[in-house]
Amino acid sequence: MTAAVRIGGATRLYAIIGDPIAQVKSPGVYTMLFAERGIDAVMLPAHVLPGRFDESVRGLMALGNLDGLVVTVPYKARMVPFATRLGPTAARIAALNALRREPDGTWSGDMFDGAGFVQAALRKGAVLAGRRVALFGAGGAGSAIACELVAVGVASLALIDPAPQRADTLARLLAAAFPACDIHVAAGVAGDRDMIVNASTVGMHAGDGLPGDIGPLDARTLVGDVVVTGTGPSALIRTASERGCLTVDGHDMFAGQMDALMGFFHPEAASLAQAANAAD
Repeated sequence: MTAAVRIGGATRLYAIIGDPIAQVKSPGVYTMLFAERGIDAVMLPAHVLPGRFDESVRGLMALGNLDGLVVTVPYKARMVPFATRLGPTAARIAALNALRREPDGTWSGDMFDGAGFVQAALRKGAVLAGRRVALFGAGGAGSAIACELVAVGVASLALIDPAPQRADTLARLLAAAFPACDIHVAAGVAGDRDMIVNASTVGMHAGDGLPGDIGPLDARTLVGDVVVTGTGPSALIRTASERGCLTVDGHDMFAGQMDALMGFFHPEAASLAQAANAAD
């Protein structure tokens, strides 16, 4: 039975910020999870424009009844200075996607994109250890996914980004922390890859194609895409599905993050998110 959402003067607020914001599903999902758990809170979408980013974020965080923020593209790195302290993943990659107000009024931030992606892949039965990965995008989401993939034991990771210096910085950082993994910058997908992940923004807009030349695909190739659209699968997921690949899309990743984010904002509510994920 679906719980009724009631909003009153004591209701606590959470917001998800991004540009664009119309595509996000978090407000409805988390508001309902809060209601089902008996937490008097709602999540709202906040379209924050790049030219007014600092003042908009400061205004939101100044609200006395705002308890947390979820951060989506393109602000995951830009939000870091607003955190009083960072969790381990956010500190390593200098990007975050969630901020929580502490009882003393300070803010804790961490990054859950990578954990959500890995959890989604494992839930679909994928084996990640030993994979040879090509990853498009070395921004906030890409950095988080790269960090989690090398942590679970992929054999190699090729970083593909239109800003090679950004990819090189990430490669050096991860190689220092995970020396057993072959981590390098690449111009494209090599023929020996058996896992391809798009963590760039390509695919968010109508008419977007593939993030780059993805090379040959077969049923042994695991293909992931962080993009969530309102018009069906991205071009990458469509192509991979046509070739018999196991796929992890943005909706899968979103579901994979629910445990972590509910636990971050409300530890007592994590069991509810776990039950909701199991039912998907």
